[in-house]
Amino acid sequence: MGRYLIPVIIFFGLVILFLFGLQQDPHRVPSPLIDKPLPVFDLPRLSEPHENITPADFNGRVVMLNVWASWCVSCRYEHPVLMDLAGSGLVEIYGLNYKDSRDAALGWLQQHGNPYLESAFDELGRVGIDLGVYGVPETYLIDQTGVIRYKHIGPITNEDIQTIFIPLLEKLRSPQGTVTS
Repeated sequence: MGRYLIPVIIFFGLVILFLFGLQQDPHRVPSPLIDKPLPVFDLPRLSEPHENITPADFNGRVVMLNVWASWCVSCRYEHPVLMDLAGSGLVEIYGLNYKDSRDAALGWLQQHGNPYLESAFDELGRVGIDLGVYGVPETYLIDQTGVIRYKHIGPITNEDIQTIFIPLLEKLRSPQGTVTS
């Protein structure tokens, strides 16, 4: 009897852990970078390889940094939402083109439109590693001082813009100017 009890206890323990995991929001993966400065990087611009982008380019403004790739299926789903957001003028959007080829990325933007003020070209994915990228797309809101205030995993939807991003942008632009997630 005792030899059957241990597997039953383990089974029910796994069932409880599984049920707990199903109730978690997959977009709310904790990030150790929230409320920390954007990692230092110096990457070539996607469109102008002889010019670089650094975090200093974002200083003084609230910006969105979207990690994307031409090979990313979810990025295709998210792209029209980013195009609408860019057209609205609510926030400046920068891209981090992740583990891609320059020609494929430029072709993809030409075909689908370009919501980014500029994209940094992270061909080897090193900056993505520094950011703790789990997979693309991922999006970060960065405040006026260069501090990451929010990380969104997965494609952004119109509902996310209304319920998450607009309220966060309003808080970041308020006189207090900070928000913690």
